[in-house]
Amino acid sequence: MIVGGIVMLLGGVVAAVNAYIAVAHSVSPFTGAYNWSASGFGTKFANPGTLPTGIGRGVAFSPAATEVVVGHDATPFITAYPWSASGFGTKFANPGTIPTGSGNCVAFSPAGTQIAVAHINSPFTTAYPWSASGFGTKYANPGTVPANDGRGVAFSPAGTEIAVASNQTPFINAYPWSASGFGTKFANPATLPAGTGRGIAFSPAGTEIAIVHTTTPYVTAYPWSGSGFGTKFADPTSAPSNTGFGVAFSPAGTELAVAFGASPYINAYNWSASGFGTKFTNPVTLPTGIGRIVAFSKAGTEIAVGHDTTPFITAYPWSVGGFGTKYANPTTLPTGLCSGVAFS
Repeated sequence: MIVGGIVMLLGGVVAAVNAYIAVAHSVSPFTGAYNWSASGFGTKFANPGTLPTGIGRGVAFSPAATEVVVGHDATPFITAYPWSASGFGTKFANPGTIPTGSGNCVAFSPAGTQIAVAHINSPFTTAYPWSASGFGTKYANPGTVPANDGRGVAFSPAGTEIAVASNQTPFINAYPWSASGFGTKFANPATLPAGTGRGIAFSPAGTEIAIVHTTTPYVTAYPWSGSGFGTKFADPTSAPSNTGFGVAFSPAGTELAVAFGASPYINAYNWSASGFGTKFTNPVTLPTGIGRIVAFSKAGTEIAVGHDTTPFITAYPWSVGGFGTKYANPTTLPTGLCSGVAFS
């Protein structure tokens, strides 16, 4: 049985499963990946044989960690590879119908049978069936498309909804999702986010949704159900102090982290069905620049922040007490601003 990234064997013996961390960044090779363990960053994998064609904006592993996909800012705007313990495989063929602009965020459905990208230019979000053969035929666009550039995209844990953060009011759009693709857009929340949406996430239980944005309080969260958005949660007492770029719930759903544009660049909060709780103490060693993305490991025992100043990625142990002592930087650093990070 696999639990939180480890294999539980009969007789109480525990054996580790391979774990990895991938990044998307602003300078060639535009993406990279590392072995990951309780000690932090391991050896960097060789770059893919065929690189993404432009600045890496987002990255995601498939749920089975058998594929990795990168969103980037030059055609074909999305690039996918097989993934194994040996690293990147031979690039999959581009989708038959490519996204219409820079791929800013990518996401696999929980079943790993669909893939979505949020991008600039109408329809601002594009989705495809996904299989071991790669991209299928593009789904029809949603009936009501986001009003402007898609900046973030996320599937609900049940795979029955998809949400997009965008550049123009209402800044957040959510749709039912099925094997047929996008359903009829849910009604907008009664209280909209205060500014341009940048990143979006569902809680692991699928009972809450959070979005980060460009105007104070920089993070907004709502209850979520099959009926859509509930009444907005109260803002956190200690809100981020600048534009929110990335947001993530811990796998247990008991914490929420935000990457944002001013020191300390990362905030983490206790989270419950009542919403935001007390902010955790800042890490002793802060990220060195604007927080662009944040991710928890699958086990919930680590947290990583991508940012715009060397070493471009910073990671910490994570526990109910908050941030631990920063891990050593990877031996081979990303080559530029890191706006995508994902754990397998």
